[in-house]
Amino acid sequence: MHTLLNKKGFISDMDGVIYHGNRILDGVADFVNWMIDNDKKFVFLTNSSERTPHELSMKLERMGLSVSADHFYTSAMATAEFLATQAPGCTAYVIGEAALAKALYDHGIYMNDVNPDYVVVGETRTYSFEKIEKAIELVNRGAKLIGTNPDITGPTERGVMPATGALIAPIEIATGKKAYFVGKPNPLMLRHGLRKLDCHSEEIAFIGDRMDTDIIAGIESNIDTVLVLSGVTARENIDQFPYRPKYIFDGVGDLLK
Repeated sequence: MHTLLNKKGFISDMDGVIYHGNRILDGVADFVNWMIDNDKKFVFLTNSSERTPHELSMKLERMGLSVSADHFYTSAMATAEFLATQAPGCTAYVIGEAALAKALYDHGIYMNDVNPDYVVVGETRTYSFEKIEKAIELVNRGAKLIGTNPDITGPTERGVMPATGALIAPIEIATGKKAYFVGKPNPLMLRHGLRKLDCHSEEIAFIGDRMDTDIIAGIESNIDTVLVLSGVTARENIDQFPYRPKYIFDGVGDLLK
Protein backbone atom coordinates (compact mmCIF):
# COMPACT_ATOMS: atom_id res chain seq x y z
CA MET A 1 0.00 0.00 0.00
CA HIS A 2 2.88 2.37 0.76
CA THR A 3 4.27 1.78 -2.73
CA LEU A 4 0.86 2.30 -4.33
CA LEU A 5 0.01 5.52 -2.51
CA ASN A 6 3.45 6.95 -3.26
CA LYS A 7 2.98 6.66 -7.01
CA LYS A 8 3.54 9.93 -8.85
CA GLY A 9 0.21 9.62 -10.63
CA PHE A 10 -2.86 7.55 -11.42
CA ILE A 11 -4.73 6.66 -14.59
CA SER A 12 -8.30 5.63 -13.84
CA ASP A 13 -11.17 4.21 -15.83
CA MET A 14 -14.54 5.91 -15.27
CA ASP A 15 -17.58 3.65 -15.83
CA GLY A 16 -17.71 1.18 -12.96
CA VAL A 17 -14.85 2.88 -11.13
CA ILE A 18 -15.98 6.50 -10.66
CA TYR A 19 -19.69 6.17 -11.38
CA HIS A 20 -22.55 4.04 -12.65
CA GLY A 21 -24.62 6.13 -15.05
CA ASN A 22 -25.38 9.31 -13.10
CA ARG A 23 -24.58 7.89 -9.66
CA ILE A 24 -21.17 8.48 -8.15
CA LEU A 25 -19.72 5.46 -6.34
CA ASP A 26 -18.83 5.27 -2.66
CA GLY A 27 -15.41 6.63 -1.73
CA VAL A 28 -14.77 8.30 -5.08
CA ALA A 29 -14.96 11.87 -3.79
CA ASP A 30 -12.47 11.06 -1.01
CA PHE A 31 -10.04 9.48 -3.47
CA VAL A 32 -10.23 12.32 -6.01
CA ASN A 33 -9.83 14.95 -3.30
CA TRP A 34 -6.86 12.99 -1.89
CA MET A 35 -5.17 13.05 -5.32
CA ILE A 36 -5.74 16.81 -5.61
CA ASP A 37 -4.58 17.53 -2.04
CA ASN A 38 -1.42 15.43 -2.51
CA ASP A 39 -0.51 16.92 -5.91
CA LYS A 40 -0.88 13.60 -7.68
CA LYS A 41 -1.01 13.66 -11.46
CA PHE A 42 -4.13 11.94 -12.73
CA VAL A 43 -6.19 11.37 -15.82
CA PHE A 44 -9.52 9.65 -16.32
CA LEU A 45 -9.23 7.33 -19.28
CA THR A 46 -12.54 6.08 -20.64
CA ASN A 47 -13.38 3.62 -23.39
CA SER A 48 -16.68 5.44 -23.85
CA SER A 49 -16.83 7.72 -26.90
CA GLU A 50 -20.16 9.36 -26.04
CA ARG A 51 -18.96 12.53 -24.28
CA THR A 52 -16.30 15.19 -24.76
CA PRO A 53 -13.86 15.97 -21.91
CA HIS A 54 -15.86 19.12 -21.16
CA GLU A 55 -19.09 17.12 -20.92
CA LEU A 56 -17.41 14.58 -18.63
CA SER A 57 -16.14 17.42 -16.45
CA MET A 58 -19.67 18.84 -16.21
CA LYS A 59 -21.06 15.39 -15.42
CA LEU A 60 -18.73 15.02 -12.44
CA GLU A 61 -19.53 18.61 -11.40
CA ARG A 62 -23.22 17.63 -11.16
CA MET A 63 -22.16 14.77 -8.89
CA GLY A 64 -20.24 17.12 -6.62
CA LEU A 65 -16.72 16.64 -8.01
CA SER A 66 -14.80 19.53 -9.55
CA VAL A 67 -12.36 18.12 -12.13
CA SER A 68 -11.21 20.22 -15.11
CA ALA A 69 -11.61 18.94 -18.67
CA ASP A 70 -7.86 18.47 -19.16
CA HIS A 71 -8.01 15.46 -16.80
CA PHE A 72 -10.02 13.36 -19.29
CA TYR A 73 -9.03 11.31 -22.31
CA THR A 74 -11.57 9.28 -24.30
CA SER A 75 -11.53 6.50 -26.89
CA ALA A 76 -13.03 9.01 -29.36
CA MET A 77 -9.94 11.20 -28.98
CA ALA A 78 -7.63 8.19 -29.29
CA THR A 79 -9.47 7.01 -32.42
CA ALA A 80 -9.19 10.45 -34.02
CA GLU A 81 -5.45 10.63 -33.25
CA PHE A 82 -4.93 7.13 -34.63
CA LEU A 83 -6.73 7.84 -37.91
CA ALA A 84 -5.02 11.21 -38.34
CA THR A 85 -1.66 9.47 -37.97
CA GLN A 86 -2.58 6.58 -40.25
CA ALA A 87 -4.20 8.58 -43.05
CA PRO A 88 -4.04 12.38 -42.71
CA GLY A 89 -7.02 14.06 -44.39
CA CYS A 90 -9.05 10.86 -44.53
CA THR A 91 -12.86 10.71 -44.35
CA ALA A 92 -15.21 8.54 -42.33
CA TYR A 93 -18.79 7.32 -42.06
CA VAL A 94 -19.58 7.46 -38.34
CA ILE A 95 -22.06 5.57 -36.20
CA GLY A 96 -21.76 7.32 -32.86
CA GLU A 97 -22.55 10.39 -30.82
CA ALA A 98 -21.53 14.03 -31.41
CA ALA A 99 -18.41 13.70 -29.23
CA LEU A 100 -16.95 11.17 -31.65
CA ALA A 101 -17.70 13.34 -34.68
CA LYS A 102 -16.15 16.37 -32.92
CA ALA A 103 -12.97 14.47 -32.06
CA LEU A 104 -12.63 13.44 -35.70
CA TYR A 105 -13.32 16.98 -36.96
CA ASP A 106 -10.70 18.34 -34.56
CA HIS A 107 -8.12 16.15 -36.31
CA GLY A 108 -9.18 17.11 -39.83
CA ILE A 109 -11.25 13.97 -40.47
CA TYR A 110 -14.56 14.79 -42.16
CA MET A 111 -17.82 12.93 -42.61
CA ASN A 112 -18.46 11.02 -45.85
CA ASP A 113 -21.33 8.61 -46.51
CA VAL A 114 -20.49 7.97 -50.18
CA ASN A 115 -16.90 6.71 -50.42
CA PRO A 116 -15.22 7.09 -47.00
CA ASP A 117 -11.84 5.67 -46.12
CA TYR A 118 -13.18 4.37 -42.80
CA VAL A 119 -16.39 3.28 -41.10
CA VAL A 120 -16.06 4.26 -37.43
CA VAL A 121 -18.39 2.87 -34.75
CA GLY A 122 -18.74 4.05 -31.14
CA GLU A 123 -21.42 3.99 -28.44
CA THR A 124 -24.67 5.58 -29.54
CA ARG A 125 -28.33 5.84 -28.59
CA THR A 126 -29.37 6.28 -32.25
CA TYR A 127 -28.37 2.86 -33.54
CA SER A 128 -30.59 1.74 -36.42
CA PHE A 129 -30.88 -0.95 -39.06
CA GLU A 130 -30.52 1.74 -41.73
CA LYS A 131 -27.12 2.74 -40.34
CA ILE A 132 -26.00 -0.90 -40.14
CA GLU A 133 -26.98 -1.43 -43.78
CA LYS A 134 -25.06 1.67 -44.83
CA ALA A 135 -21.97 0.62 -42.88
CA ILE A 136 -22.06 -2.88 -44.40
CA GLU A 137 -22.39 -1.41 -47.90
CA LEU A 138 -19.40 0.89 -47.37
CA VAL A 139 -17.17 -1.78 -45.81
CA ASN A 140 -17.99 -4.15 -48.66
CA ARG A 141 -16.90 -1.38 -51.04
CA GLY A 142 -13.53 -1.02 -49.36
CA ALA A 143 -13.89 1.19 -46.29
CA LYS A 144 -11.85 -0.03 -43.30
CA LEU A 145 -13.82 -0.86 -40.13
CA ILE A 146 -12.76 0.86 -36.89
CA GLY A 147 -14.28 0.52 -33.40
CA THR A 148 -13.60 3.08 -30.69
CA ASN A 149 -13.46 0.26 -28.15
CA PRO A 150 -14.11 -3.50 -27.98
CA ASP A 151 -16.35 -3.52 -24.87
CA ILE A 152 -19.35 -5.81 -25.43
CA THR A 153 -21.19 -4.34 -22.45
CA GLY A 154 -20.88 -1.50 -19.93
CA PRO A 155 -22.31 -0.85 -16.45
CA THR A 156 -25.17 1.67 -16.06
CA GLU A 157 -27.68 2.61 -13.38
CA ARG A 158 -30.11 0.19 -15.07
CA GLY A 159 -27.61 -2.65 -15.16
CA VAL A 160 -25.30 -3.94 -17.87
CA MET A 161 -26.05 -2.53 -21.35
CA PRO A 162 -24.56 -3.19 -24.82
CA ALA A 163 -21.45 -1.23 -25.82
CA THR A 164 -19.44 -0.75 -29.02
CA GLY A 165 -18.31 -4.36 -29.37
CA ALA A 166 -21.93 -5.48 -29.49
CA LEU A 167 -22.97 -2.69 -31.87
CA ILE A 168 -20.20 -3.40 -34.37
CA ALA A 169 -20.66 -7.20 -34.36
CA PRO A 170 -23.45 -7.30 -37.02
CA ILE A 171 -21.22 -5.34 -39.41
CA GLU A 172 -18.31 -7.72 -38.81
CA ILE A 173 -20.50 -10.78 -39.29
CA ALA A 174 -22.22 -9.51 -42.45
CA THR A 175 -19.00 -8.35 -44.15
CA GLY A 176 -16.58 -10.97 -42.85
CA LYS A 177 -14.22 -8.10 -41.90
CA LYS A 178 -12.84 -7.75 -38.38
CA ALA A 179 -12.76 -4.27 -36.86
CA TYR A 180 -9.62 -2.69 -35.46
CA PHE A 181 -10.34 -1.38 -31.95
CA VAL A 182 -8.41 1.63 -30.67
CA GLY A 183 -9.62 1.66 -27.05
CA LYS A 184 -8.47 -0.56 -24.19
CA PRO A 185 -7.00 -3.17 -24.10
CA ASN A 186 -5.08 -1.61 -27.00
CA PRO A 187 -1.94 -0.17 -25.31
CA LEU A 188 -2.38 2.98 -27.41
CA MET A 189 -4.86 4.31 -24.84
CA LEU A 190 -2.51 3.95 -21.88
CA ARG A 191 0.40 5.39 -23.84
CA HIS A 192 -1.72 8.46 -24.52
CA GLY A 193 -2.48 8.63 -20.79
CA LEU A 194 1.20 8.39 -19.85
CA ARG A 195 2.07 11.10 -22.37
CA LYS A 196 -0.69 13.33 -21.00
CA LEU A 197 0.70 12.91 -17.45
CA ASP A 198 4.33 13.18 -18.61
CA CYS A 199 5.12 10.09 -16.53
CA HIS A 200 6.94 6.80 -17.03
CA SER A 201 5.09 3.51 -16.62
CA GLU A 202 6.69 2.68 -13.25
CA GLU A 203 5.58 6.03 -11.80
CA ILE A 204 1.83 5.48 -12.12
CA ALA A 205 -0.87 2.91 -11.34
CA PHE A 206 -3.86 2.11 -13.51
CA ILE A 207 -7.29 1.60 -11.88
CA GLY A 208 -10.04 -0.29 -13.70
CA ASP A 209 -13.02 -2.57 -13.20
CA ARG A 210 -12.60 -4.94 -16.15
CA MET A 211 -10.14 -7.81 -16.38
CA ASP A 212 -10.55 -8.12 -20.15
CA THR A 213 -9.81 -4.50 -21.09
CA ASP A 214 -8.42 -2.52 -18.14
CA ILE A 215 -6.17 -5.01 -16.34
CA ILE A 216 -4.74 -6.66 -19.44
CA ALA A 217 -4.00 -3.20 -20.91
CA GLY A 218 -2.09 -2.25 -17.77
CA ILE A 219 -0.14 -5.50 -17.68
CA GLU A 220 0.82 -5.23 -21.36
CA SER A 221 1.94 -1.63 -20.77
CA ASN A 222 4.08 -2.66 -17.77
CA ILE A 223 1.97 -0.55 -15.39
CA ASP A 224 0.92 -1.62 -11.87
CA THR A 225 -2.77 -2.54 -12.03
CA VAL A 226 -5.56 -1.97 -9.52
CA LEU A 227 -8.82 -3.89 -9.99
CA VAL A 228 -11.91 -2.50 -8.25
CA LEU A 229 -14.96 -4.71 -7.83
CA SER A 230 -17.45 -1.83 -8.16
CA GLY A 231 -18.08 -2.42 -11.87
CA VAL A 232 -18.20 -5.41 -14.20
CA THR A 233 -15.79 -7.89 -12.58
CA ALA A 234 -16.79 -9.89 -9.50
CA ARG A 235 -14.20 -11.48 -7.20
CA GLU A 236 -15.20 -15.00 -8.29
CA ASN A 237 -14.53 -14.07 -11.95
CA ILE A 238 -10.85 -13.20 -11.45
CA ASP A 239 -9.59 -16.81 -11.58
CA GLN A 240 -11.17 -17.25 -15.02
CA PHE A 241 -8.31 -15.20 -16.49
CA PRO A 242 -4.69 -16.34 -16.96
CA TYR A 243 -3.38 -13.08 -15.46
CA ARG A 244 -4.04 -11.13 -12.26
CA PRO A 245 -4.06 -7.49 -11.15
CA LYS A 246 -1.41 -6.41 -8.67
CA TYR A 247 -4.02 -4.98 -6.27
CA ILE A 248 -7.70 -5.77 -5.69
CA PHE A 249 -10.15 -3.48 -3.82
CA ASP A 250 -13.91 -3.27 -3.47
CA GLY A 251 -13.79 0.37 -4.63
CA VAL A 252 -11.35 3.25 -5.11
CA GLY A 253 -12.11 4.62 -1.64
CA ASP A 254 -10.46 1.51 -0.16
CA LEU A 255 -7.08 2.61 -1.51
CA LEU A 256 -6.98 5.16 1.30
CA LYS A 257 -7.92 2.77 4.11
